[in-house]
Amino acid sequence: MSLYLIPGGAGFIGSNIAEALLKEGHRVRILDNFSTGKRSNVPADAELFELDFTDLASIRPAFEGVDGVFLTGALPRIPYSIDHPVESAQANVFGTLNVLVAARDAKVKRVVYSASSSAYGGQETLPLHPDMPANPLNPYALHKYIGEKNAEHFAKFYGLETVSLRYFNVYGPRMADEGAYVTVISHFVRQKKAGASLTVHGDGEQTRDFTHVADVVRANMLAMASPRVGKGEVVNVGAGQNFSINHIAAIVGGPVEYHPGRVGEARHTRADITRTKELLEWEPTVEFEEGLREYLRSQGIEPGG
Repeated sequence: MSLYLIPGGAGFIGSNIAEALLKEGHRVRILDNFSTGKRSNVPADAELFELDFTDLASIRPAFEGVDGVFLTGALPRIPYSIDHPVESAQANVFGTLNVLVAARDAKVKRVVYSASSSAYGGQETLPLHPDMPANPLNPYALHKYIGEKNAEHFAKFYGLETVSLRYFNVYGPRMADEGAYVTVISHFVRQKKAGASLTVHGDGEQTRDFTHVADVVRANMLAMASPRVGKGEVVNVGAGQNFSINHIAAIVGGPVEYHPGRVGEARHTRADITRTKELLEWEPTVEFEEGLREYLRSQGIEPGG
């Protein structure tokens, strides 16, 4: 039985990882300041450190005796990073750096970093693979890419095992449903429940690779245990398929309103998961349309489309 620390463990992905670890009999310690996470997401059997990871001195005790760290904490979403560049960088750059420093000093074996496919930015070809040069189009993407490079450097210079998982549009239970961190699926669900039109930015033909949180959790668990990683590798965690926003709106059902497109966002994404299969022996198990329909029904919405 190991002890794992999850900075951001009260959030969407972190809390799902915590639950899976506890089911496997591990001990779980959560570090969160609840800026975006929810207390209701913290499992009863998890130890809680209510701290802000931008304060290095305060978080050091949380790392004592820890075997591995799942670094999921962040201030996510592109619009927020544009409107609040300093606050976003403090969390996503320096918070991440603080976790790496604290893990190194506490002799933690490995850190699995929640990276972002937004680091790819605009690319001329698909699918997206980790050997492509990064091209972050907005502050959030840049911050998450810096986190990858810091993780790589800590493996290189300090011997802290690290691996970065580039997530592609994660969805599923405990997705944020309010505030600045809401995904397009959550937006549509909220609007559908309110009887409002679904708002689409741009022409709706932009596509995204959506990944169910259950598959993301499994990728994290494999990344923590795999002997094939630990030197700062970057691997994609995506379904390897992409769907348009219009297609998602059709499955949710209802009238659609079109608004001007957003700046700083890639037109299309789709993951190449060849390296992920090789290094982690991972591939997705939840087909997107099936997973989306299941999620909609859990929210009391009968899918259309």
